[in-house]
Amino acid sequence: MHLISYIKTNTQLPETSIKNTVDLLNEDCTIPFISRYRKERTGNLDEVQIGEIVKYKELFETLEKRKIAILKAIEEQDALTDELKHKIVAAPDITTLEDLYLPFKKSRKTKADTARQNGLEPLAKIIMSQNANDVESIAFKYVKGEITSVVNALEGARHIIAEWINERTDIRNNIRHQLERFAMISTKVVKSKTDDENAQKFRDYFDWEESLSRIPSHRLLAILRAETEGYIKTKIAIDDEKAIAKIEDRIIRSSNDCAEQLEIAIKDAYKRLLLPALSNEALQIAKEKADASAITVFAKNLKQLLLGSPLGEKRVLAIDPGFRTGCKVVCLDAQGGLLYNETIYPHPPKSDSAGAIKKISSLTEAYQIEAIAIGNGTASRETESLIRRIHFKNDIQVFVVSEAGASIYSASKIARDEFPNYDVTVRGSVSIGRRLQDPLAELVKIDAKSIGVGQYQHDVDQTKLKKELDTVVESCVNAVGVNINTASTSLLSYVSGIGPKLAENIVTYRDENGAFASRNDIKNVPRLGGKAFEQGAGFLRIKSAKNPLDDSSVHPESYNIVEKIAKDIGKNVSDLIGSKEQLQKIDLQKYCTESVGLPTLQDIVKELEKPGLDIREQAKVFTFNQNIKSINDLQEGQLLPGIVNNVTNFGAFVDIGIKESGLIHVSNLSDSFVSDVNEHVSLHQQVIVKVLEVDIPRKRIQLKLHK
Repeated sequence: MHLISYIKTNTQLPETSIKNTVDLLNEDCTIPFISRYRKERTGNLDEVQIGEIVKYKELFETLEKRKIAILKAIEEQDALTDELKHKIVAAPDITTLEDLYLPFKKSRKTKADTARQNGLEPLAKIIMSQNANDVESIAFKYVKGEITSVVNALEGARHIIAEWINERTDIRNNIRHQLERFAMISTKVVKSKTDDENAQKFRDYFDWEESLSRIPSHRLLAILRAETEGYIKTKIAIDDEKAIAKIEDRIIRSSNDCAEQLEIAIKDAYKRLLLPALSNEALQIAKEKADASAITVFAKNLKQLLLGSPLGEKRVLAIDPGFRTGCKVVCLDAQGGLLYNETIYPHPPKSDSAGAIKKISSLTEAYQIEAIAIGNGTASRETESLIRRIHFKNDIQVFVVSEAGASIYSASKIARDEFPNYDVTVRGSVSIGRRLQDPLAELVKIDAKSIGVGQYQHDVDQTKLKKELDTVVESCVNAVGVNINTASTSLLSYVSGIGPKLAENIVTYRDENGAFASRNDIKNVPRLGGKAFEQGAGFLRIKSAKNPLDDSSVHPESYNIVEKIAKDIGKNVSDLIGSKEQLQKIDLQKYCTESVGLPTLQDIVKELEKPGLDIREQAKVFTFNQNIKSINDLQEGQLLPGIVNNVTNFGAFVDIGIKESGLIHVSNLSDSFVSDVNEHVSLHQQVIVKVLEVDIPRKRIQLKLHK
């Protein structure tokens, strides 16, 4: 199978679209660039569809690479026949390929190898032929050397037969089919660990049994984590008698002495070779599906988080709350620059609330503060209450901001490079303030796994997780666009075609030469060649540029089209921008060429109507119920405001203003069946919830979404 047909089989996308997309990928084009600026070539495929092409392109290339390695390995054993070569080349997937390679893949000496060395393979062939009646008499001829008895001879022959059975693709596939349909996963608690305090979080799975094909991803990952931590042991099982009977039906065709030996060999092959390997394979496949599901959940959450509502370029006072160590306060300018930092002690043990109020009041006036950001960790509610008691001269909005990952950032090299003269507490407060101004620009500096919106993110395949999350970050950054004159190295590194090294070069050039005046100036950055400019220019913004198109998503390669349109209607480009009524009257067909079609022209007009429009909603103030300060204040039936702070396959977690988040189980999101949690709630959504149950000892809160 060729690459294009392989991708088409797995995606059902048009062949021409696949071929052109693969060509663009081979030209080192990025997914955001292809989906945004090459719609004519791809047939208007979106980022998800292009991502699927990338996925299957990589799977195909991995498969082909493995085929080459296997062919070489078998050829070196001088065992490669034309028939086997044809089967290997035609193998449609890794599983089929590895089954073909199994007979030649000996990493250690097996019982069958020993039996062959002792000359027992002819005896094994006689038994497999099923034509002999007095097997023991025949076996006696092989009693010599290491083989000291007929029993030894027959046992060795059976080991060889068991290996042959294990290597039969049809038998392996039959057991795979049974495992796929009927396998049960069960657990047994390790009794010596039941009193361990950490074991209690896994107690639901101490003695558990469930269909492997139907177990939810979060439950499988929880069970596997419990096993890894030594609290339980797992087992995968099917109906052994049924599985063995199916093997016997394929092999035994007589009722003589040979059949008796084959029955023993089949049971040995099944219990010693087939079931252990294939049940592990089935569990691994289930784990991979669970990983994929968990990664998808994490990716959706991360996207919603990164595209969270920005306050914009406002002057912010940010507070990282605390009791004994005080509240770390910073004042930031509209671009997130640090102007001032101080520590106040409004809470116990010092309880200097009067001094704290006075200090906050003077700082808001001195630095013309427009909004206050309060971290949502320890002492958050007490600090918010204090701030709301202050009578500010101006209208100042107060926001509670997620601290997740702020400590990771504050101790990172990025933070040290930004603020070499300040400690981690100041850096953490700065991060909280900047998250309010622009969540995307700040959160890209933090390892996505540390942001706190995942589901078993440390248990899934870390390579696949990182790749998916990097793709999400890249997609979000390019969807929003980046101001090249204010963006950090971290943010610039995710721009299409740029990467970490070029991002550093851009910032260095900016520091040495001042702000970029036009997109053309970007070409002066060292090592930023034509390809990188082509890929990235449309996603980089120049505010207040001489050419207004430099602050839009119109790609420089299309500037001439806009200029022609403007000239044809007797306007200059700056007058055309924002003139929605005029733009909608344009006959786009007359501007179509071989390389530029209606999709690109429609995108250009849409951008000209509202150039540089931020796709994100603006941040809104939210207030928790001020009477609820801890889990002890909760009562069944209460209606409370909350903010969704994590979404999983089994429900959504909601911040209701106390230390513990409550769970809206999937069954409590709606009165009807819910197939996708994301269809009902999204990250950072403001909701009203009803308290269903409060378990104070286990610190668990059950909620229901109130319509």
